[in-house]
Amino acid sequence: MAENPQITLRESGERAILMPDPYQSGALILEVDGTPQSHVFAESPDDLFFEYIRRIGHVIDLFRMPGQPITAVHLGGGALTLPRYIAATRPGSRQQVLERHADLIDFVREHLPLPSGASIRFRYGDARETLNKLPAGLRGTVDLVVVDIFAGARTPAHVTSQEFFIEVSRLLTPDGVVVVNVADGPGLAFARAETATLRSVLPEVIAIAEAQVLKGRRFGNVVLVGSRSDALLEWLPRLLAGGPHPAKAVAGKELVEFIASAPIVTDATAVPSPSPNKSIFAVKRS
Repeated sequence: MAENPQITLRESGERAILMPDPYQSGALILEVDGTPQSHVFAESPDDLFFEYIRRIGHVIDLFRMPGQPITAVHLGGGALTLPRYIAATRPGSRQQVLERHADLIDFVREHLPLPSGASIRFRYGDARETLNKLPAGLRGTVDLVVVDIFAGARTPAHVTSQEFFIEVSRLLTPDGVVVVNVADGPGLAFARAETATLRSVLPEVIAIAEAQVLKGRRFGNVVLVGSRSDALLEWLPRLLAGGPHPAKAVAGKELVEFIASAPIVTDATAVPSPSPNKSIFAVKRS
């Protein structure tokens, strides 16, 4: 691979660059507009590094029998870390990736080819608009939906609302799972509102993060897991045991306390996620 290949994305003008992780041998980081978006071990797709991605990986491991193929839809592509992980750990899975930037996916696939035999289909355009164009036959058949959508370092407002999550939920099997990556800072006003919103659509919700993040003391990622099935609650001990540590998860009564008076987000009230300080996600270079 050429040293630090890069591309300027046609639609947004953002610069995407692939660079070696100076601290992880064999790993590459995809950075878009100065923000690390993905981390990939090119030869070991079943190895995950980013903290929140590892937490999502544990959800993927737990909600079906190990190795069982699943049907998955990913809203947001990046360097395709989780599609690669599913292809490696659940061979035969059928996956669809909805990504705004076709040229980003072409760039990633050129420099980080997908595993041989991976069944991954790509659809390009705005995530919500593309979601509405998925085949009607897909509704009710999807085991897992991963929502990890960022424009730069922020999640756009129109993919944070109750109406959006209703559209997502229509894809799910009766015991299917939605996983949402939420980035927020001290106080967690945005994350609490997103939790309230997801819970207004799916009755069972877990929020999991590094302990200090979930206490609202610093900026970080909160992983929300939602389902119609109460089997979700049985995973809590294993999700926490799987790390990364220290971890904290809330569900049930504790989740209600976490949400507190946070409002349900609608299309009329939705706002983007807060913008982090650039230093938070800066990639250190040797």
